[in-house]
Amino acid sequence: MSLDTEGRALRARLLDTFAQPIDKPLQDAAFDALARDIFAWQLERNRPLAAYCKRRGITAAAVSHWTAIPPIPTAAFKEVALVAGSAESAESVFRTSGTTRGQEKRGAHYILDLSIYHAALLPVFESWLLPDGARPLMLSLVPAPKELPESSLAHMIAAVIGDLGATGSGWFASTADGILHDRLANTLRAAVDADQAVCLLGTSFSFVHWTDALRERGERYTLPAGSRLMDTGGSKGRSREVGADVLRAAYGELLGLPPEACINEYGMTEMTSQFYDSTLRSPGVRRKIAPPWVRTRVVDPDTLSPLDSAGPGLLQHYDLGNLGSVIGVQTEDLGILVEDGFQVLGRAAGAQPRGCSIAMDELLSATRGG
Repeated sequence: MSLDTEGRALRARLLDTFAQPIDKPLQDAAFDALARDIFAWQLERNRPLAAYCKRRGITAAAVSHWTAIPPIPTAAFKEVALVAGSAESAESVFRTSGTTRGQEKRGAHYILDLSIYHAALLPVFESWLLPDGARPLMLSLVPAPKELPESSLAHMIAAVIGDLGATGSGWFASTADGILHDRLANTLRAAVDADQAVCLLGTSFSFVHWTDALRERGERYTLPAGSRLMDTGGSKGRSREVGADVLRAAYGELLGLPPEACINEYGMTEMTSQFYDSTLRSPGVRRKIAPPWVRTRVVDPDTLSPLDSAGPGLLQHYDLGNLGSVIGVQTEDLGILVEDGFQVLGRAAGAQPRGCSIAMDELLSATRGG
């Protein structure tokens, strides 16, 4: 653990918050107090954040409410080390996928204390993927962390398999061979024969490729009652785009899974916490519901000001779990607010939204002395 004395005290408060029942709302006064204490601590230790706030005339004392804490654009994680301390002391570093700009421009999230990450991850996953208390056979279509050591998704799946999966759970994809079709088929057939519920885990496009292969191989399954699936990420690949409704229809056709058992996860490398579709636990409108320690707003793409209406606009998240980096994260994802949560509409089209571009320019100018 690389936190100082004050950081460890904040960590203890966070772990206590994460340990509360997931259904118990965190009142705004409590969220506000912890958010402002974390921001003040980060401001003293996170040099890029401090430079950015100094340029904008923002001090910890001047922040009278968490909504005044400036969110940092996700693009900034590709340019500067947004870490509250030494990057070298991080217990883990999660990086975004490679881009055409090269490996050196991948976004990096420095995790100073993995116990915070795990404490935020497990109760939320259990609440929205396993609300019935099930411990299904978990089968990952994402390679294991030993092959993807900088993938937050691989790390996340390893954590839930280790804590919440049945004996025999594991990995059915590799970086060298992709999806291990024969091994996965044998495991699924055995699960069906034994009437053992399964939970399939993967990216949306790993499921696109797998369902394509199932059709080519003439394979179909009627998975046992209680089976479920978690996909994550968008459904737009390099070759084509497959709508979420089309993909859920494929899950029903080829796996026998009803729509409510198909849960989409919305997560970001730059955040500690995740969001899940509500349908297994809260039937009705498919939406993402934030953990009690996260606040999500919809803001204007040009000004980054909160919208009076539900949107659409850019999603902005305040995640108390981001103790070691920045708690305010400005995304380039479009969304709308709905009852008790939000819906993701996809990435903002075209150029980076003007508000994000301005914020990035200010941050880079501040950190580079411009």
